[in-house]
Formats: sequence, C-alpha cells, structure tokens
Amino acid sequence: MEKQFSMKSTLCRITLASLAISILAGCASTQVPTSSAPSPVPSPVSAVSVATATPSTPPATSASAVAPKASSPAVVSPSVPIQGSSIESRQVTPLELPADIWERIRQGFAMPDLNNEIVRSQEQWYSTRPDYITRMTERSSKYMFHIVEELERRGMPMELALLPFIESAFNPQAVSSAKAAGMWQFMPSTGKYFELKQNAFRDDRRDVLQSTRAALDYLQKLHRMFGDWHLALAAYNWGEGSVQRAIARNQRAGLGTSYTDLNMPNETRNYVPKLQAVKNIVANPQQFSARLPDIANHPYFQSVNITRDIDVQLAARLADVRVEDFKSLNPSVNKPLIMAAGTPQILLPWDNAEIFSRNLKSHNGQLASWTVWSAPSTLKPADAAKRVGMSEADFKSVNNIPAGMVIKPGSTLLIPRGAKVENDVSEQVADNGQITLAPDIVLRKTAVKARKGDTVASVSRRYKISAAQVAQWNGTSAGAAFKAGQSVVVYLPVRTVAKAKGGARAVAKAPVRGKTVARSAGKPVRVAKR
Repeated sequence: MEKQFSMKSTLCRITLASLAISILAGCASTQVPTSSAPSPVPSPVSAVSVATATPSTPPATSASAVAPKASSPAVVSPSVPIQGSSIESRQVTPLELPADIWERIRQGFAMPDLNNEIVRSQEQWYSTRPDYITRMTERSSKYMFHIVEELERRGMPMELALLPFIESAFNPQAVSSAKAAGMWQFMPSTGKYFELKQNAFRDDRRDVLQSTRAALDYLQKLHRMFGDWHLALAAYNWGEGSVQRAIARNQRAGLGTSYTDLNMPNETRNYVPKLQAVKNIVANPQQFSARLPDIANHPYFQSVNITRDIDVQLAARLADVRVEDFKSLNPSVNKPLIMAAGTPQILLPWDNAEIFSRNLKSHNGQLASWTVWSAPSTLKPADAAKRVGMSEADFKSVNNIPAGMVIKPGSTLLIPRGAKVENDVSEQVADNGQITLAPDIVLRKTAVKARKGDTVASVSRRYKISAAQVAQWNGTSAGAAFKAGQSVVVYLPVRTVAKAKGGARAVAKAPVRGKTVARSAGKPVRVAKR
C-alpha cells in the first residue's frame, strides 16, 4: 500500500513538473519574440507628424525585443503536449536584453566564418589603425540602430550591419572613383533599379532610410539567386553577372563553386575577408586592442513630416541642431532647400524632433528663401545669373555649375524666392528636375586640305564632327566629294587644330551653325555647343 502511494506521489510530481515546464516555455515563446521575428509594434523610427510630436525619451530597447507589460492580457497559444524525450531540448527565451547595439549585433551573427591568410592580413590592417576604427565606429552610431532593426525585421544575418564599414566607412557622402555613392555605395544604374531618385536636388543613394532599404533588398535578391551569403556579397561588390560567369567557368572545369573557389578580381577576393576581419574585431575588440564607442540599444533618430518647402539652415535652427549634424542625417539633400514634394520627411535626433515641431508651429515668416527656375534657352551662367538677380559666382556655386559650361534649355536651377512667391516646388520638378550642361567650347575656323578620295562623310569622321556641319560650312551637300588638295572649311576645338593634317590656316567670315562669325584672323571663336 505504501509502495503504491509512493508511486502515485512520484507520478503526480512528474506531471506537475512537466506542466510547469510547458507553461514557462509557452509563455516565453509567445510573449518574447525571437530576434529574427518581425517587430510586433511599429518601429520607433516610423514617420511622426509635426503636429503631434512623439515622447522625447526613446525606448530603452528595440521595439522587437520588448516584452508586453504585466498588465497586458497574455497571448496564449494553443497548448501542445510535450513529449518526454523533448523536454530537455526545449529552451526558455532569455528575458535579459542586450546592453548595447554591439552585443545585439554579436547575438545576431549567422554567417559561416572564413578563416584564412587573407582574413589574418585584413585583421592586421585594421588592428594597426585604431584611430581609423574609432572614426568609423563613432560615425556609425547615428545609423547602426536603424540598420540592425531592419536586418532583424527581415531575419537577415547581423554581419550585414557591418558592411558599410567596408563600403564607405559609414560615410553617407562617400563617392567612389566609379561614381558609386552613399553609405552602401550604389552605382547610378543600380540605384535607379532599386528606385533611388537621383536628380538636381537630391540623391537617394545617400539617404539613410532609402539606401538601407535598397541595399537590403538587393542583398536579399542576391542571396535568393546564389543561395549563399558569401557569394551574395561577392555579387554585391563585383556584379551578379560576373559571379554567375565565374561559377559557370568553374562548373565547366569541374571545380568548386564556393566563394573561395572562384577566380575573381583582388578587390572582390578581399571583400568578404574584410567583412570577416571587422566581424572578428566587433566580436572580440579586446583581442585586437580596439575601442568600440558605446552605442545605446535605442533609436538615434526619428522621422518628422514636413508639408512645406524649407531651407536647410532654418530646419536645423528650428530643430536646435548644428547644420553639420542635420546634414549627416539628411545627406540626400544636396541643395540649401528641402522640397516637401520630393522629401516629405526629415530625420532628426530623437529629442530634437519635438523641439522642431514646437518651433515650427510658432515660427512666423518665410520658410523657404529658394525656389526653382527653368532655363528657357541655352544660356551662359553669367547671363542666367543676371536674369534671376544673382552674381555669377553665387549662381554657379548653388547650382554646382563648373567653369567652361553653358546651361541647356529646360534645366531646373535653384534661384532666390521672392517674398510674393507662395507656391512650393511641384512634385514633378522635385522628383525629376535636372541640370543639363554642355561645354562652352572654343572653336577655331580652320581650312584643311582634302585628301585623295575625301568626301564630306570622310572629313566629318576624321575630325569627329557631323557631316551636316561640314556640308553647311562648305556650301555643299552631305554626299559631296572633294578634290585632292581642295581647301575644306571646318570648325575645330583649339587643341585639335594643331593636330589637323594637311596644315591649317585662319579663314575669314564663314557661317557657323547658321550664324555668321566675324573675321577671326586666326583668333579663337567661342561657340556654345548645341
């Protein structure tokens, strides 16, 4: 009897213990999402209307990592029986949150490690440049939380949060020799493919939110294509077509097709090892005598809506931030004016968003001192500046017009906004405005001797000018032929004149593109290229 009672008591204790484990595991799995799950509440960096400012104190942790308050009703999932064999494998999600963003990144590392001599070499390069590491990591503090949030929301490896270290040293204004721009270094064509606007007034390749969205879209696309993060990164650097061709060559040769197997340029060969080296330093900074700045695990900035055009200088003043800091969060704006139709949101440090909203409401006076003007015809900068009441130097500076250029018709240019101008810049102009320039070429009227068998077409090819122009300058048809030794009139850039074969001499008074040029006596004639 005692033995039977003892067995029942033991069975009761086992049942109660199993039930307790089931309840704990169920609560942990339903109340605390894992790091790879989408955030159950809106991200704190979502758009905030200027009319309703958000609280000035940011949340202490990621929105995706915060458990519901005790007073909230618990979310209960359907009960699932726990098999005795699986009790030990069930883990309760830890409630302790990462102390800072670096720890959160470390917890999200998910790529296989590379361990070779190239990685060692890159580790050595970085570890011997502590000042460079400090500058990079301090610069990243404005952007890292947002990138980590986006990676976590998409379930992507957290190593990718370190990729801007390799691409641009986290400088959103970085431009490569190949014209790649921004923190994620998008080429113009790739940026357009991923809907990054690039026009006279803004370049979304530099925009913190838009470029991050596009970069992660692109990396996900590449990972779906290659099924491997190292190959996806190689394609991000080298181009997907180049990686596909390298894989195909190895397949034909019966060779391996992993990242380390492919024959690729040195830049791409070192690309993933660079990322691995930075990953190793972040994982264990003490080992490399590196100092990582403290980056809190909460948002640095938030988005604020704007509904009217506003000067950059005024926006920074209303937000009580330095212009340099304002530009570091809004680097896509490349003019002193923010056009609400094209850039309806600005980013501000968390506490300054409410300050901006409050100051904007109480501001009296003009918000924008600039507007846009469309050039009606081909104009020299000096002539255009005179029309809009600016000095040539200021006009060229604000519109980034280099020396020796003329402005083509239809170009959209920034000019002072009069006090009586009420309309803001239209969405069409804000999204598509372009400045089209052409060289203000110095041409010299030149006579060259025709060679045997020369025609209008052969002369035009030789001097890289149009056949129609050669025909017009010589009063003949586009299909005409010249006699050997005949004097042929052409207008050439000054540097080309000296290279003209058959000799050259000045010719008096001849038509140029429908106009008459006065007697030059060998002096250069300035003609705007149309």
